[in-house]
Amino acid sequence: MIEQEAFYNNIISELENGSLVLPTLPEVALKVRDVVDDPNVTASGLAAIIVTDAALSARLLKVANSALYRGRVAVDSVQMAVSRLGLKMVRNLVTSLVMEQMFQATSNRLEKRLHELWTQSTEVAAISQVLAAKQAGIKTDEAMLAGLIHNIGVLPILLKAEEYPALLQDTEALDKIIESLNPRIGEAILKSWKFTDELVAVPAEYGNLNRNSANGPDLVDVVQVAVLQSHINTDKAHDPGSLDGVPSFAKLGIDTDVSVVELDEDSEEYAEALAMFNM
Repeated sequence: MIEQEAFYNNIISELENGSLVLPTLPEVALKVRDVVDDPNVTASGLAAIIVTDAALSARLLKVANSALYRGRVAVDSVQMAVSRLGLKMVRNLVTSLVMEQMFQATSNRLEKRLHELWTQSTEVAAISQVLAAKQAGIKTDEAMLAGLIHNIGVLPILLKAEEYPALLQDTEALDKIIESLNPRIGEAILKSWKFTDELVAVPAEYGNLNRNSANGPDLVDVVQVAVLQSHINTDKAHDPGSLDGVPSFAKLGIDTDVSVVELDEDSEEYAEALAMFNM
């Protein structure tokens, strides 16, 4: 208990004084986001940055030609993909596609935890994409990215936990700390990345089941439902009846006892979205 309290207080102290090491986006994602914010950017200019990363270029082409985004004519160049998908969608897709690099373990002690974290994040991202496709005011690429970063605050917590071997082995204690700190640290990370207010709100607010935004549904609603749906058939599952009063389900028009990924009309779309991260 003493080590747990020391760890918690240490992270809070470092977060408040600005010394906590926060993860940074891979360089190519930073360049893409900066260029898209330039009002004079062109599809060719953005494509020129993406093609410097051969692996990313190949994955983006596969995504552009996937069932989620493909058009009548196959895309065979990055510039064609950018022109078809649009600058902002490409920005979000590139960020999503390179995010896995940040979940790579630097030690054997973290490998299992980071693998589980990435797997859960991609499941929530895929479910978020399916849910957003049913909503007129929410873009699927933004919802997918929101699902992917909802637990981003866990990364520095796990890295810091390496300094506390006993705590790293105490799964229950570490999970409690993560549940408490993830919202605040996740918010700080996304602010440092200069993400939109809508995305910054996701890690900060998705865990609040009583949240009822004035305008909705929004990205937090989508991710909140996606997280709860990802827990179906696991030991984290809620009783459907206990979720009847959760505003996000009503806003999205989703029944609390129905898994969207198990519906015939959604299962293929979910599989396609999940496949994005396993190319």
